[in-house]
Amino acid sequence: MIRKNTSELSVRRQCELLHISHSSVYAPPPQPDEEKRLLRETMMVRLDYWHTMLLAMGSRKLTVKLREEGYPVGRKLVRHLMREMGIWAIYPKANLSKRNFQETIVPYLLRNKAISFPNQVWSIDITYIKLHRSHMYLTAIIDWYSRKIVGWNLSDTLGVQPVPEAVQDAVARFGAPAILNSDQGSQFTSSEYKQLLKDLHIRQSMDGKSRWADNIMIERWFRSLKTELIYVNEFTSPRQLRQTIRGYVEDYNCLRPHEALGYATPDEVYHTSFRVA
Repeated sequence: MIRKNTSELSVRRQCELLHISHSSVYAPPPQPDEEKRLLRETMMVRLDYWHTMLLAMGSRKLTVKLREEGYPVGRKLVRHLMREMGIWAIYPKANLSKRNFQETIVPYLLRNKAISFPNQVWSIDITYIKLHRSHMYLTAIIDWYSRKIVGWNLSDTLGVQPVPEAVQDAVARFGAPAILNSDQGSQFTSSEYKQLLKDLHIRQSMDGKSRWADNIMIERWFRSLKTELIYVNEFTSPRQLRQTIRGYVEDYNCLRPHEALGYATPDEVYHTSFRVA
């Protein structure tokens, strides 16, 4: 609002009329506290590590672990960071009251369901990924029958948009699954995501609240990715991280045998099943 060179009024007079400090006009803009930001990022990295290693630990125990490592953190901050990162303890909680009906929540369709062929059931989820001095979020989709990663998307936000993009890319490459399972995160209860599945004629399934085991396929893959790739490397740019994850996905799909698949690779099981059919 202050015009330094074009107004007939002096800068001091303009400040008086606007009831602001004259010195603030020439003061440099406040800079973010880089030390605090880096400390916050480091704590998020450690929270992600301990959550991945010990999934049942809630905010109270995670606070203890961070304090043991020397971080000046309270439970309130830990809970805030967990919400920001989209993580929570996976132990089942007591049903102390009936949950209000929510149109956005859909039933879990996979309980006692036999999985017999590829594209019968996919799972989708999002996880925090550390980056040098920052972080990103990985959306990934896995085929339950073959364990093949059929789609993924890396984004710097935990918003809705990367999720439909990952689904559309996977469907374009491999066709639509009969069922797509997720947790109850806001990205999966959004109208955009739900409408996309309807348009693609995909039945939507959701885990029970805090039921990690309901989406166990993708959770196990996230754990392998982090322990084998993310925690043992330092990625300096989103481009480097994206290229490395792409290579990991290709090796996982094409080269890694799985005991549960009779030591075949996900690609072999996925494509062989289609040829037999």
